[in-house]
Amino acid sequence: MPILPTISTSFIVISAIFVACGWYQIVKGNRQTHQKLMVWGAVFALAFFIIYLSRTLFVGNTSFGGPEHLKLPYHLFLFFHIALATTGGVFGIVTLLLAYKQRFARHRRIGRWTAVIWLLTAPTGVAVFILLYVLYPGGDTKPMINAIFGI
Repeated sequence: MPILPTISTSFIVISAIFVACGWYQIVKGNRQTHQKLMVWGAVFALAFFIIYLSRTLFVGNTSFGGPEHLKLPYHLFLFFHIALATTGGVFGIVTLLLAYKQRFARHRRIGRWTAVIWLLTAPTGVAVFILLYVLYPGGDTKPMINAIFGI
């Protein structure tokens, strides 16, 4: 199993655990614990993103290695996951900025959606990892940087 995808997927799971625990803490009224947990959730999400982006640029994306009849369902699921992850990332940044600016009414309203999206993103990311690296080991990769520079 490739090490970078394993680490990055682990980071997204850890991030979701921090988000779930942080949400639980704010429901209980523990603002300081909530804040710490959410910051750690953001740190692990950022670490995931840095590893994912670096791997995409320098190693490349792995093509689906499963049977032909599963290619379309896999890609539809992957697009759903990417849309969730992108939305969750943007909402996450907005939610963190609102908390930093102490605009807690908007933070609370948007944060609920952000947490739900993130808690759906993590398991779909794990499913993509399992399909791509465990059940059906992936095919060829080409670093994006090579594609950009025509190498």
